[in-house]
Amino acid sequence: MLNAALHAFVIVMDPMRLLTMLGGVILGLALGVVPGLGGIVGLALLIPFTYHIDGYTAFALLLGMAAVTTVSDLIPAVLFGVPGTVGAAATVIDGHQMARKGQAARAFGAGYMSSLSGGIFGALLLALLLPFLRTLVMYVGSAELLAFCIFGLSMIAVLSGKAPLKGLAVASFGLMLSLVGSDPQTGTLRWTFGSFYLWDHLPLVPVALGIFAIPELADMAIERTSIARHTDTPAVSGSQWDGIRDAMRHWWLVLRCSGLGAVLGAVPGVGSAVIDWMAYAHALRTEKNPESFGRGDIRGVIAAESSNNAKEGGHLIPTIAFGMPAGASMALLLSAFMMHGFTPGPEMLTKHLSVTYAIIWTLAIAHMMGAVICLLGSRLFAKLATVRVGVLLPLILAILFLGAFNASMSWGDICSLVLSGAFGWIMKRLDWPRPPLILGLVLGSMCERYYFISTEVYGTGFFTRPIVLVVLLAALWVVIGPTVRGGYRRLKNRNGADVAPRTKARWAVRRFDHRSLFAFVMMLIPAAAIWSARGWNFGARLMPMTAASAALLFCVLIFLRQLVTIEGGAVAAATSNAHDLPQHAEPVPAHLVRSRGLRFFLWITGGLALGYGIGLIPALFVLVMMLARFEFAERWRTSILMSVVASVILWAVFDRIFAVTWSPSILGNMVPALRGATGGLL
Repeated sequence: MLNAALHAFVIVMDPMRLLTMLGGVILGLALGVVPGLGGIVGLALLIPFTYHIDGYTAFALLLGMAAVTTVSDLIPAVLFGVPGTVGAAATVIDGHQMARKGQAARAFGAGYMSSLSGGIFGALLLALLLPFLRTLVMYVGSAELLAFCIFGLSMIAVLSGKAPLKGLAVASFGLMLSLVGSDPQTGTLRWTFGSFYLWDHLPLVPVALGIFAIPELADMAIERTSIARHTDTPAVSGSQWDGIRDAMRHWWLVLRCSGLGAVLGAVPGVGSAVIDWMAYAHALRTEKNPESFGRGDIRGVIAAESSNNAKEGGHLIPTIAFGMPAGASMALLLSAFMMHGFTPGPEMLTKHLSVTYAIIWTLAIAHMMGAVICLLGSRLFAKLATVRVGVLLPLILAILFLGAFNASMSWGDICSLVLSGAFGWIMKRLDWPRPPLILGLVLGSMCERYYFISTEVYGTGFFTRPIVLVVLLAALWVVIGPTVRGGYRRLKNRNGADVAPRTKARWAVRRFDHRSLFAFVMMLIPAAAIWSARGWNFGARLMPMTAASAALLFCVLIFLRQLVTIEGGAVAAATSNAHDLPQHAEPVPAHLVRSRGLRFFLWITGGLALGYGIGLIPALFVLVMMLARFEFAERWRTSILMSVVASVILWAVFDRIFAVTWSPSILGNMVPALRGATGGLL
């Protein structure tokens, strides 16, 4: 094995292969910065270009690109509150708050150092454990995967802060959204409302971008300030080294979260959209003074980024050893293996062991390249936080539109982006946690699939399998642990120092306000879903009815809690609500929030309508120019220049490079010759 590792190192260090790897790294960094793109798009783009090169060089290019998309996705997550990939969603919570405080460079330094450490840890784990994991991974079946999904759902209580009831309700809605589409067992169409777009389920990327990105852009449009509010702080100039020192100081957190990311990444079905949330929740539960999480705590960035990059090494374990891809990007990589004559399985651990170690070296070196490039450019990236919102917001919005459209290249993707964005903004304003929605959306269909297979194969006996029992007990502790520890602390305080006398509890009825109205609407949605699902056969309605019933129960409790409150007593102290991001330090008057927020969503809805009428790229040209000029009062010259440059770049990237198939517009259908003359843009 040592000889194979050294031989692979010599092969990878060939200058031409290093240059090829560098090209893949640069492309991967560019893809990670653009919201909605990622390793899957890059692999699909590059695989055809590897037909006529040797396998070592092909993997240098492909893995160099795929490994670093999770490094550069830190940039939009910190600066704009926009996850470059779905795996960077947890980074937004603390990273973006640090940018608001003028500490973007410090967040970059900590994130890049954590990314580098996590990537190297994942590569080392792959190198050391690959020969010994065959028995363990082969033992993991559908029952164990179901237990992992349940464990992931148990993190909802942690991700919801002091509002676990709202978190459970939101997660139930996420489960409902994940079940929209054709039932894989019976073919029943569930909650598709006659839309062909929803037959193949709701794409994750537009919903994730809408839930997390659009609300941040809406708040930027409302507050009319740059991302970094305190530009007079010295954090933007050179504090990346403070971030590097932060990561080194919290080395034990980096190691724990890297190990968690690598181990979970090795389990097929546990995707990147879940792993960073689990690591963030782990840090929230185990670190001292967790109350600072969500307010710009550097530990939140470190936990999410270290796990997000360590998972790449974990993903490769089942892919290389057993031909069992751990995700969609690994499935594409598996096709590249087969194309170059390598069969994943025992041969990769014996006959082609040097290829396996070449992959490991490539993974480690690519992470080093990506981290160095990003560290050298972090000052420039941090300065973007001071750019005027009138210049920044229209450009980001155009990228978001095309990033969401790339999910299935349908107008439904843009509709999903706008609708989920409006829903996410309302949730944020009314203090409803958003992360549980994405967690439920990711895990819902997986839970249903693994539950069906487990009951078919094992019956009810799958609960007695050892790994299942251990994971389910861990999930139970995650849920009830805070209650047990809270009761223990109260008992200890009662037996210790004097406790302030309690006032007598008194019931009071609140007036019906906008918070109660939203809870009432949220209560009606699952009720309508249950009514529409009553005629489905048992197999098709089991999970939907379960998720909708849970959502209805939680929303009824929340609605009653909104109307009735308890004043005084011990319970009143526990009724405060929390939200996934803290309130802004400079509140905007309510009438401006409503008017500016309404105008923002009218702009993006108008952009969607215009795109359906004349084509997406021409519509984005108009949207960027009009939004900058009339909403943010930029000069005509600046607005026109922005729209021209943005349209040309987006056209070159998406039309010429990615060869996106543009959905036809009304104008293009009316004048086919015009559509042909524009290369399908209209």
